[in-house]
Amino acid sequence: MIDLISVANTRDSDRATIEAGTPGIVLMERAARGIYLASDRWSNAGRIVIVTGSGNNGGDGFALAVVLKEHGISSAVLTLSDKTTEDSGYYKDKCKSTGIAVSAFAEEELTGADIIVDCMLGTGFSGVPRDDYKDAISVINKAHDSGAYVISADINSGMNGDTGEYGCAVISDLTVTIGYLKHGLITPDAQRIIGNIKVADIGISLVRKEDSVDETLYGIEVIRSLCR
Repeated sequence: MIDLISVANTRDSDRATIEAGTPGIVLMERAARGIYLASDRWSNAGRIVIVTGSGNNGGDGFALAVVLKEHGISSAVLTLSDKTTEDSGYYKDKCKSTGIAVSAFAEEELTGADIIVDCMLGTGFSGVPRDDYKDAISVINKAHDSGAYVISADINSGMNGDTGEYGCAVISDLTVTIGYLKHGLITPDAQRIIGNIKVADIGISLVRKEDSVDETLYGIEVIRSLCR
């Protein structure tokens, strides 16, 4: 059995772990390593594109690009915003300083992508995506229909983490949720678009127990990514 938690509990547990002494940039690196470990496709992919937003979900994408480079794997980062959080900005700067291409999102940049990583909207999102995000979701889904392998980081962009509801959301082949499984991910609506699901255990201390679920019922694998 594994823990099943709400978005609020996710946020509170992240904060408590950071306040207890684990820096946010360490958690972000662990999340990126969890995403890397979740798939065996990286080394055989011709072109990898990571699409980021302005929040910490985007930071996971920047950190993933750094992790991939450490393993000799090239990727390009397309971002929907010049804005970053402090932790996300740290890894964006690290991308640029190590020669990883970071540029504004453009539809044509997804042409020929073998792997697309969705790091746009995290569990803090609710409602309807803004037009720029909605357009990017549509482009990613078209690429998926054309054969690109899509990985969503933490949750599929556009989905509500508590309810699994969405109007416009990324369709993925693999969703790597960070820390703990969220309620929305096991709803019937979510099951239609999340593909396989894996949980990256990055050492977040849970502040309160909620529910639990038998992971074997959903084919969920837990990946431990405690790099430091």
